[in-house]
Amino acid sequence: MVHVPTRGSLPARLGPQIDNVPDYGPTTMSRNPYTDPVQYELEREHVLAKHWILAGRSEQVVAPGDWISFEGHGETIVITRQPDGSLAAFHNVCQHRGPAIVTDLSGCGARRFTCPYHGWVYDTTGKLVGVPEREDFSDEHLKDVRAKQVAAGEWGGWVWINLLGPDDAPSLIESIGPEISSDLGAYKMEDMILYEVVEWDVPVSYKAIVDGFNEIYHVAQLHHSPPEFVKACRKASFHFVGDNYMCFVPRPENMDKWDESYDHHKNAICHYTVFPNTVFNCNPEHIQVFNPIPLGVDHTRFLCWQLIYPGDMNDPEYNAYFTKMQKHWDGLKVVVGEDIAIYDQLARTKKSSGYTEQILSERECKIHRYHETMALKIRGKG
Repeated sequence: MVHVPTRGSLPARLGPQIDNVPDYGPTTMSRNPYTDPVQYELEREHVLAKHWILAGRSEQVVAPGDWISFEGHGETIVITRQPDGSLAAFHNVCQHRGPAIVTDLSGCGARRFTCPYHGWVYDTTGKLVGVPEREDFSDEHLKDVRAKQVAAGEWGGWVWINLLGPDDAPSLIESIGPEISSDLGAYKMEDMILYEVVEWDVPVSYKAIVDGFNEIYHVAQLHHSPPEFVKACRKASFHFVGDNYMCFVPRPENMDKWDESYDHHKNAICHYTVFPNTVFNCNPEHIQVFNPIPLGVDHTRFLCWQLIYPGDMNDPEYNAYFTKMQKHWDGLKVVVGEDIAIYDQLARTKKSSGYTEQILSERECKIHRYHETMALKIRGKG
C-alpha cells in the first residue's frame, strides 16, 4: 500500500480560519541582489558557507566507501559513507598543490582516494595517508595533514553539508526547524526513492530561481493554469518560520473539503523553502525538490529531483499510483521548462539600465522576506 501523507495532529496550515497572507504589505526592492558580484561574494562567505546545503540522496551513498561529490559556489566537496554508517565530508582539494583529489562525481566502495597529479593518497575521511618520495618532505609539514573537513548530516533521506565543519556547524534539524521538520516529515521522504533528476544550466542568479517558487502570481500568465486553479491560489496560505517558508495551495478538486479541519497534506500542494536554496514541492503522489546551485553571480546549475514511493508494479493499486505520478511528473517538467524560458528572458534584461527595481504585491511577500533575510545574514545580524 502506498503511503498517504496526512495532517493528523499537526497544526492547521490552510482553511477558512487561517490568515493566509502575513501582514507584510506590498513593497519594492532593488534588482541588485541578482546582479551585484560584490554581494554574491558576501553571500558565499556569510550564507552559503554557513548554512546547510542539500548535496544529494542518502540512497546514493549506501555502503561503506560509497561517495558523491558536490560542486557549487566555488567549492568542490566529497561526501563518503563510513564503516560505522556515518557520513564524512571534506574539501576535494589536494593539500600538496591544489588539484581535485577525486575526479569522478560519484562512486562505490572506495578505500582510498589518490590525487591524479602527484599521487598523494587520502582515506575516505580526507586524511593524508600516503606521499610518494616522502623522504624529500619535512615530517613537520606532513604531520596531521588532511583535506579540510566539512559537516555532513542526513534528514528526510537527504544528504546535507555545512562548510563550517563538524565542530562549528549548527544542528541540521534545528536549522530546518520544528515546523518544517514535522510538517514536511509527514511525507516520509526517507522511505521514498529517486525516480529522476533533471538538470538545467541557467544564466541567472540562483535567487531568481528561488523567487520563482516563492510566489504563485505567475501561474495564470506563464503556465496558462485553468481558472479554477487560479481561483484556488487566492486561498493559498503563506507562512514565515524562522529563516524558512511554507506555502499551501488548495487543489481545486478538493475545495468541497474547505473547512476548519482541512488536511493540507491530502488536499493541497505544499511548498517548503529551506534557506538559502532548497525548495520542496509536495503532492500526495510524489515530491519534487528544486535545488538551484550557484556557480557565479548570474550562473546557476538547477537540479530538479523527483521522488516517488516504492512498490510492486504487479500490484494494481501501485500500478495506478505510478501511472498517475508519471503523468503528473511529465506535466510538471513542461511547467518547469516554462520557468526556464522566463529565466532566459531575465538573462536578456538583467543588466538593463531600464530595470532598477521590482514592484511586489503583498502576495509576493516571501520574495521580499527572502532577500531581507539574505541581507541580514550578510551584515551578520541574522
